[in-house]
Amino acid sequence: MCKSRIETAAKKAGAKNASYSIDLQTLTLETDGRVSTDEILKKVADAGHDNEKFKSSDETYKSLPGCCHYERDLQPSAAEAHQHHSKKENEFYVKGNCASCKARIEKTAKEAGADSAEWNAETQTVTLNFDPSKTSSDKILKAIADAGHDNEKYKASDAVYKGLPACCLYDRDIPFGEANPNIHHEEGSKHNDHKEHDAALNETHEQHEKSIEGVTVTGSKAATALSKKEAGLVFNIDKKELLKAACCNLSESFETNATVDVSFSNAVTGTKQLKMLGLDQKYTSLTKELLPEIRGLASAYGLNFIPGRWIESIQLTKGGSTVTNGYESITGQINTELLKNAKEPETSLNIFADFNGRAEANITSVSPINEKWSQTFLLHGNGTFGDTDMNHDIFLDRPKGTQINAAYLLNYNDLEKSGFGSHFGINFIRDERTAGQVGFDKKLPQNEQGAYGVGIDISRFQVWNKTGYVFKGKPYQSLGWMNQYVYHQQDSFFGLRNYAGKQHTYYSNLIFESIIGNTNHKYKAGASFLYDGYEETYLTDDMKRNEIVPGIFAEYTLTGLKYTLVAGARADFHNLAGTQFTPRLNFKYDFTPQTILRLSAGRGFRTANVFAENQQYFASNRSIQILPNGGNIYGLKPEIAWNYGASLQQEFKLFGRKSSVVADFFRTDFQDQVLVDLDRSPQQLTFYNLEGKSFANSFQTQWDFTPFKNFDVRLAYKYYDVQADYLDGRREVPFMAKHRGFVNLAYATNKNNKGGFWSFDTTLNWVGKQRLPDTSGNPAEFQLPAYSDSYAVLNAQISRNFNKKIRAYAGGENLTSYYQKNAIVDFRNPFGNYFDGGMVYAPIMKANFYVGLDVTF
Repeated sequence: MCKSRIETAAKKAGAKNASYSIDLQTLTLETDGRVSTDEILKKVADAGHDNEKFKSSDETYKSLPGCCHYERDLQPSAAEAHQHHSKKENEFYVKGNCASCKARIEKTAKEAGADSAEWNAETQTVTLNFDPSKTSSDKILKAIADAGHDNEKYKASDAVYKGLPACCLYDRDIPFGEANPNIHHEEGSKHNDHKEHDAALNETHEQHEKSIEGVTVTGSKAATALSKKEAGLVFNIDKKELLKAACCNLSESFETNATVDVSFSNAVTGTKQLKMLGLDQKYTSLTKELLPEIRGLASAYGLNFIPGRWIESIQLTKGGSTVTNGYESITGQINTELLKNAKEPETSLNIFADFNGRAEANITSVSPINEKWSQTFLLHGNGTFGDTDMNHDIFLDRPKGTQINAAYLLNYNDLEKSGFGSHFGINFIRDERTAGQVGFDKKLPQNEQGAYGVGIDISRFQVWNKTGYVFKGKPYQSLGWMNQYVYHQQDSFFGLRNYAGKQHTYYSNLIFESIIGNTNHKYKAGASFLYDGYEETYLTDDMKRNEIVPGIFAEYTLTGLKYTLVAGARADFHNLAGTQFTPRLNFKYDFTPQTILRLSAGRGFRTANVFAENQQYFASNRSIQILPNGGNIYGLKPEIAWNYGASLQQEFKLFGRKSSVVADFFRTDFQDQVLVDLDRSPQQLTFYNLEGKSFANSFQTQWDFTPFKNFDVRLAYKYYDVQADYLDGRREVPFMAKHRGFVNLAYATNKNNKGGFWSFDTTLNWVGKQRLPDTSGNPAEFQLPAYSDSYAVLNAQISRNFNKKIRAYAGGENLTSYYQKNAIVDFRNPFGNYFDGGMVYAPIMKANFYVGLDVTF
């Protein structure tokens, strides 16, 4: 809608052609010279869209539909920038660095008709004297832009800017009127070095027969940005954020994010899990391309199946998410979008290796086939080959093995003409892991060797399609249909225990979206269908079940001048859990554009896969006990919870730069829950339905600011209070620290003329003490304390972009080298009664270093 409105306004103002890029936030104009870009941009602003020259009135901006409310303070308008410097009548802002810039600007101005021109490096302004009957300031400033210098009325093309000598490459992001820190003066003799180059540029500009200009309409996006237009608390994470750390897979994509907690690898199986709002990963909806992804049998290892280099962006929603995406979201949603957008063919190679025997390679290729079709090839391979045992307990600190992962995406986009768009994807994964004691040989039968071993073999195949249609003449009305089939198979053993499972999943979701009267009243309605077929074997027990869930839903969005209300509900008819009603509500109120209040409430439900979701405890000699409660899933009832939240977002200026503070509080109340009880006995793992109360209170405050250019600081503090009524009384949920601190620092140097720069990133996580499961029933030497110690983990990375094509990086994880010394209970006797590899609360590896290389072709 924004694209259509901007292009229509530009053409009505006299542009021959107008093309707006949503990704680049630029408007490309073609004029015949009879109308100026100033006139066109004024009409665009009158239509409600701020641009580099004019700002829309508050009334016009507020009257736009809610989906069109962009961030207004990313870049100041020219009018706002004028406040930095009191200018004379014929004084105009022009960017430059050096004496060569000064000579070029003044020479160009005079050739465009100015009687005299004086450029001042300190104020970044040019003073013009000219005869208005012979020329105009517009004509002169247009010529200066054509020579490579951005000014308050015109912007130089990227090609001309990049063709300037290195000393002349000024910073294009500094607002007009602010001092340029790169100003330097050269000896007059050096001017001659540029004369021939400048003359060639000017000759090229004189040959232009048409006026085609790129005009910035709004600013660029941050690496991680809190969406101001969404009613919910939604963070958009892009590739820039993911490159701050190793980010080998999705589980490592949140190392620089304060909202998501990443548990440390299990001492035997090597798995990582996410936690949000004080609760385990299973209560967060994890989707890929808005389709269900990491759930069911994939719960334990699924985070390893989305390589970091495949990710284009991540959308993280705290609290209740939209009902259109299903009923399983309780604490929020994390959606991953894969690489699939490119105007030109781009192939990238990534090679990564750490100093402890892990290596991986990624090849991604995104290319347009024609104007409507594009395709993406994604290939990933990794292997862990070294025997890592840093704590000398004769157990590997992480599994060895390999993974092959390949995907193909095909996209069709003809929304502007026929109204149709479609996205197709196919993915295959083969993952094999071996863990346990050093020297364990997976090739030998279990009964022929004395060493304790773990073997995990997973095959996964999925195919999906998303097709949409936008009704002609009604850009607000659309119909979308999503379908996906997933086959997942796992064969595994943990010492003398076998676990195997197969899952067939088919998912379909049909969504219709339109308005009631105008775009201030929007609604979505649709129907979904989910089929899960499970076959599991644990020891000698075979368990089969089919979950069949048709559902319907509706959602209404009301957009006012200062508020947005999103109310939705869905009804799902689960063949084993019965009919479930899921209401959700999100409300946003803008006290000012910089002060935003959000409220949310909603219900969610899910069926617990008690075996697949708790495999980290299989590497122990605990016997599994399920206490049935009349339910149809392992004899248990489904999990049902209500989530409530409130947040306040405040933006302000600090050190003359944008700063923001977000504080939020969420509470989750379980109506029913499948409790995982590790306290009844150190030799038992018990599952049963909640009888009483179970809740999680989560408070977080986060402060993002930029003390000086290119240096970003993120500070956060989190408090969790998570308790449940177990069979023997109310207790804190284990492995959940009440207090957590977070610091992320990121600095990058200015880019050189080849696009090269350095980046420095570091993250410190402080984790408070955690309650540990009760092991008082063990002999004294195998007992754990009631609470763990607090600790801090430091990660850091340095990267060097040599140009836009080549990047090298090196980093370290857990640089403090803090590690859990008792990660495996009774490690000397893995087949004895007290062996337990599931009591992990801290890192189990000391400092680990890595290197990597990115090459784009």
